[in-house]
Amino acid sequence: MLLDIQNLTKFYGTKLALDSVSLNLQEGKIVGLLGPNGSGKTTLIKVLLGLLKRYSGEVKFCDKPIDDMAKAHIAYLPDKNHIPLHWNLKWAFEFFGDFFGDFDYERAGDLSERLRLDTKSKIKTFSKGNKEKVALLLTLARKARLYIFDEPIAGVDPVAREEVFSLIMRYCKNSQDTSLESLQSNPNEPNIPNSHNSANSSKDYNPSVLIATHLIYDVEQILDEAIFLSYGKVLAHKSVADFTRNGRENPINLEQAFKEVF
Repeated sequence: MLLDIQNLTKFYGTKLALDSVSLNLQEGKIVGLLGPNGSGKTTLIKVLLGLLKRYSGEVKFCDKPIDDMAKAHIAYLPDKNHIPLHWNLKWAFEFFGDFFGDFDYERAGDLSERLRLDTKSKIKTFSKGNKEKVALLLTLARKARLYIFDEPIAGVDPVAREEVFSLIMRYCKNSQDTSLESLQSNPNEPNIPNSHNSANSSKDYNPSVLIATHLIYDVEQILDEAIFLSYGKVLAHKSVADFTRNGRENPINLEQAFKEVF
């Protein structure tokens, strides 16, 4: 069990933000944390990142308290870019490499080439879209056990969304099949480089992904499971197939299932 949450309750003053949340994440799964604004997604993420301390219930990551594990093994892409604009990518790589033991320089270089980002130019000279790619690059360059993406496709055009999904599949899903559409990659293309850290070797490195978003229709294509969250409560958590089929003669999409639950 990668992540185990039992009866997590969080108040902001007298306002109930999370109401007895219980759920778990297995290794190697891409899971959607789905709900409208104000449903508790951000509060739950802050607990997982160790940013909120005062809550009741139990949150364990690899059978240990989450507070002790967050920085070392969880990579987070926030909904806003906080990378200093006067940096270039080489400086950003050095900073992240010093701060995170799982930062993979070879992977970072590969990502910068795929995203067509100049590592020597200052980030302030980049377009808005490329600035967002920088944050994605720095998140994916870590060999984390859990990746958390907060609204990674909000405000992103359809072509860029496909690119984001392809990169998440390539670097977070433990598979040699790495494009979004089979991911039809060249069989002669070199494999994704592995970290020198034996704990993240290709044999046992099987990270999970948690994607918080309200854009359900767009993200469904890469999800294994979905969590429906409303007013701080988990309404449902099961595989996408269970949501969309559920004994139906004519399956529905995840967004339709979401509307039914709500």
